[in-house]
Amino acid sequence: MLLKKLTEACGMPGGEGEVREIIQEEIKGYVDDIKIDRLGNIIATKNGKPGFPKVMIAAHMDEVGMMVKSIDDSGFIKFAQAGGMDDRILVSKPVLVGKNKIPGVIGAKAIHLQEPEERETPLKTKQLYIDIGAKSKEDTEKLVKIGDYVAFDSDYVEFGNNLVKAKALDDRAGCAALIEILKHQYDVTIVAAFTVQEEIGLRGATVAAYNINPDIALVLEGTLCSDVTNVPEASFITKLGEGPALSLMDSRTLFPKNLDKRIYDLAVKDGVKIQYRLPSAGGNDAGAIHTTREGVPCAAISVPCRYIHSASCVMSMDDFEGCKKAAKLFLKDIKEGEYIRE
Repeated sequence: MLLKKLTEACGMPGGEGEVREIIQEEIKGYVDDIKIDRLGNIIATKNGKPGFPKVMIAAHMDEVGMMVKSIDDSGFIKFAQAGGMDDRILVSKPVLVGKNKIPGVIGAKAIHLQEPEERETPLKTKQLYIDIGAKSKEDTEKLVKIGDYVAFDSDYVEFGNNLVKAKALDDRAGCAALIEILKHQYDVTIVAAFTVQEEIGLRGATVAAYNINPDIALVLEGTLCSDVTNVPEASFITKLGEGPALSLMDSRTLFPKNLDKRIYDLAVKDGVKIQYRLPSAGGNDAGAIHTTREGVPCAAISVPCRYIHSASCVMSMDDFEGCKKAAKLFLKDIKEGEYIRE
């Protein structure tokens, strides 16, 4: 299954190669041209009819993870975060280190050895280490190097009411949706940008958008969903099972209301469940794309994910299917010569 293959691949910011290879293989029969730019973005063009707008669709390949920072005399690995994570979710998680995917576990001082005041404070990344079962620094250095990437070791699992659990649903869900979208025909020209380094500052999208210079852009993302116990409903941001979410505003972008309303109305008319992502912190590749050159009207259609930026993200396959449908409806609705103003 495509989503399983994508989420179980490893691709930290700047190390997206494994994911890139999967995507290239999946799309090669459905696009007219594939290029890899100097930063590592996949730029795939699917030609439409003359006179129709050029639409950039972006989904980022990278995931949050870690990087090896040092190795101590006992062979334990100290690490830095690559992308923003909550320190509290790291302890005891199984991980894979480096290109050879050396298995390890994120460890910390046992609770039995902690002072009472230590138990009251969540552990920070600097207090954690990775244990790969080595006996010494020299033993670890035979397998691991400074700068190696570290990914969560987490299987794709289907469970509950059409839900899935996996790492990296932000944004392999968007990548999978974009791959499926490319398998259909449209009047518009689509330039699919599978971007790199989104999690550390939208870097891939910045250069990709400048190169593509699109008329319109769509971002397909995995986004916050906190519809869980002890969280007031006003802070849910999105709700699982209520359809893909259209962004209104985030830390980087004010999304054009006319574009949001058009996508929303098309979805509702076709019977596709859809919701709005309430304004909150965070952001996505739209933050870089919409300010490119003279400006690009940009919408973001996201799949709600509980426990995002963790080893066990949870999403609804119904929302995932809705994301693909909403995007395709909009692409097929764009008219010849149409100009959409921000």
